[in-house]
Amino acid sequence: MSGEVWVVVGPTASGKTELALRLCEAANGEIVSADSVQVYTRFEVGTGKPSAEEHARARHHLVDVVEPDRTLDAAQWAALADAAISDIRSRGKQPVVCGGTFLWVRALLWGLAKTPPADPTIRARHQARAEAEGRGALHAELARVDPVSAAKLNPNDFVRVSRALEVLELSGAPLSHWHAQHEFRELRHPHRLIGIRHEPAALDARIAARARRMLAAGWVAEVEQLLAEGFGEARAMGSVGYKQVREAVQRGDTTDLAESITRATRVFARRQRTWLRSQPVRWLDAEAAFTGELSVATETE
Repeated sequence: MSGEVWVVVGPTASGKTELALRLCEAANGEIVSADSVQVYTRFEVGTGKPSAEEHARARHHLVDVVEPDRTLDAAQWAALADAAISDIRSRGKQPVVCGGTFLWVRALLWGLAKTPPADPTIRARHQARAEAEGRGALHAELARVDPVSAAKLNPNDFVRVSRALEVLELSGAPLSHWHAQHEFRELRHPHRLIGIRHEPAALDARIAARARRMLAAGWVAEVEQLLAEGFGEARAMGSVGYKQVREAVQRGDTTDLAESITRATRVFARRQRTWLRSQPVRWLDAEAAFTGELSVATETE
């Protein structure tokens, strides 16, 4: 077993799950999911959750651990991931973290800035304002007082936008200041980042095929059911893909839905690639990742 945590990274649709499974099979490993939507129950088709066959190939941790009406932030997930990694190691197995939520990956590997604790009163006030004026009003305020943080957050991401405003109110300093002070310098886990290299056109084709495959598997029907059950404002429903399906269902027109999901996912993938450029990733070409030897990834230094 390696002394490192192996972390499979890469943009959406790059094949992270298959690479993680192959690493587990090669090194007696188990997977810790670092996907901020897979953690939620009931969100199935559009999350790329592991299939029964994939569960049989390797044990997966931190999938389906939170109900849709709850939230799980980076610090909470990192604590759960720490426990999962300890459990995996206690059984003599190799931890393989896999997922595209890079804030969570950074929280696990490097920790988070020591910001003030949450204040339920402030969060309730923000919730009331979001219900009265829309979530965009909170994001607009954040853009005025902390444009650096606002630029990194989706206007519909109430939890993170509210938290950024909360930190400023409680500390007098913007969240971007706290992050700059921290700079993720406190190594928590020795690790190795591993990813699959695709040419942009090839990744775009994989993203489009993924959207079509998920729609054919019943993504629209799943979102209709989630809306009927009252989960239209769940955090997971604002994620890339689910947001586009929800909006199409609500307006009663799913025409060109595959194209709108593909466009949004490509934008998201570009943001993921931007972060990865500054990271020491061991890139494998697709043939090596999916069918070839994995010695480049698993060799001991």
